Amino acid sequence: MAEIKYAICKHIGSISQPNNGWTKELNVISWNNREPVYDLRTWNQDHTKMGKGVTITALEMAELKKVIDALDIFQFQNAE
Repeated sequence: MAEIKYAICKHIGSISQPNNGWTKELNVISWNNREPVYDLRTWNQDHTKMGKGVTITALEMAELKKVIDALDIFQFQNAE
């Protein structure tokens, strides 16, 4: 398996920290020297290991923001 190269260009924010000590973060990351993308995934403390995540382009992030802005977040609060 080929080594995956990545560079965290900008840390936007941490969303949660599960009991395992890893942190779910939103970052801008360049994967294998490609154009940076928004990236949501879990990371260990020193960012040497990562969990599965989702990457989206800037245009996709703009659309996601519209969807989130229109969302009634607390609509599903009792479903948890």
